[in-house]
Amino acid sequence: MDLNGKYVLVVGCGVSGIAAAKLLHQIGARPVLFDTNENLKKEEVLSRFDRKCDVMIAIGTLDKEIEEKLALVVLSPGIPVDADFVQSFYDRNLPVWGEIELAYQYAKGGLVAITGTNGKTTTTALVGQIMRDYFESVFVVGNIGNAYTKEALHTTE
Repeated sequence: MDLNGKYVLVVGCGVSGIAAAKLLHQIGARPVLFDTNENLKKEEVLSRFDRKCDVMIAIGTLDKEIEEKLALVVLSPGIPVDADFVQSFYDRNLPVWGEIELAYQYAKGGLVAITGTNGKTTTTALVGQIMRDYFESVFVVGNIGNAYTKEALHTTE
């Protein structure tokens, strides 16, 4: 999907959301970072971006004018896909991707995914080290602190 110049909503202002918005900016999209947590301060969220990064921030509610311009919605991990406001995007036939799906669209090379409920961090660290011993370029990403969208554009074949 060509996102150049298109508005993309990123839901969630945490590590993954910030990284997704930065990736979108780098590929020429117009990221709109949104969080329902009204206690967040726009200035604090903006401080996580380079001054050259053109990102819109919406806290609490999303402007209807912006909603109408959206080409894609990206959900950070932890955002329920069945939340009412997310369902409204499905109802409008907007594509809704996860942060990982966005990263995958722009990453190169192979991918190993580790899922489950128990032991992921230990298994991921072990597999990451094994891969580093074998391959020249390896990125360990996910819920252990490094968002996939942060590294996707740095990956190689």
